[in-house]
Amino acid sequence: MFFTLLKKLLRSAVVLLIVLFATFALMFGNGEGIARGILGLGANEQDIQNKMQQLGLDRPLLVQFWDWLTGVVTGDLGKSYFTGETVSSALQNRLPVTLSLVIPTVIIAVVISVFLGVAAAYYGGWLDRTVQTATGIGAAIPGFIVGVALVFAFAVAIPLFPATGYVPFTTSPAGWVASITLPVITLLIGSIAGLAAQVRGAVIDTQSRDFVRTLRARGVSEAAIVFRHVLRTASGPAITAVGLIVIGLLGGVVFAEQIFALPGIGQLLNLSAQSGDVEMVMGCVLVMTLILLIVNFAVDTANVLLNPKARIS
Repeated sequence: MFFTLLKKLLRSAVVLLIVLFATFALMFGNGEGIARGILGLGANEQDIQNKMQQLGLDRPLLVQFWDWLTGVVTGDLGKSYFTGETVSSALQNRLPVTLSLVIPTVIIAVVISVFLGVAAAYYGGWLDRTVQTATGIGAAIPGFIVGVALVFAFAVAIPLFPATGYVPFTTSPAGWVASITLPVITLLIGSIAGLAAQVRGAVIDTQSRDFVRTLRARGVSEAAIVFRHVLRTASGPAITAVGLIVIGLLGGVVFAEQIFALPGIGQLLNLSAQSGDVEMVMGCVLVMTLILLIVNFAVDTANVLLNPKARIS
């Protein structure tokens, strides 16, 4: 099992390097364009060349990437070309905001999805049809429409929650909960829709297997069959689906932070991409890629622990 996890860890490291280099090549491949964006359209050719030399953009791309990568290892992610703020400081201030959305959404989505998926698969009938219809509708509605509707309903028409802004937990726990409630609900709709359907399908498939019929024939209680055997066997596809949900969440966070004016990494990435602040974009991509790889490694670890067959892959 140790070597299986080690192999998966090495794969994650390779994927990280590939993603970072590909992003770096796209961002820094046009050094003249970066210098022109910083200086403005009125800059002459000599000013552009001087700015490129000052920023080191005239060097070979591999040399630039190596210098950036060694800086990442030592904690130096560079500075914003426009504000002078260090990338590390900007990410440190904004990461808690993004995690305040992602972590509660994942936890709540898992709990509700497991409950709905197991109930729909076990009882069937009208409950199953209702869950399928609700998850289908939830998956079909774009997240930004859900967010705008929630703002209009619960921040404008009925002012229960703030429409915009973020309150740190250390400042006011109640204010923190209020500030993330609508964004989390916005992200939850699609997350529950996708995960509940996966859990339902996995449980139905597991219930049709021979070992479940054998357990029933031996007189094992239904509760023990469902919670000790069916859920354990069905957990593999469900855990994998959690990883996919997190990938979708990081994309949804960009829209949620824009709609609710939350100063998270998604908003920072969007603003930096619009202004051409490539150093800040690279920092955001680094953090988001690391989050995805950590989640995927955790999913692989859980699958290895729960499913012996996964240990030989």
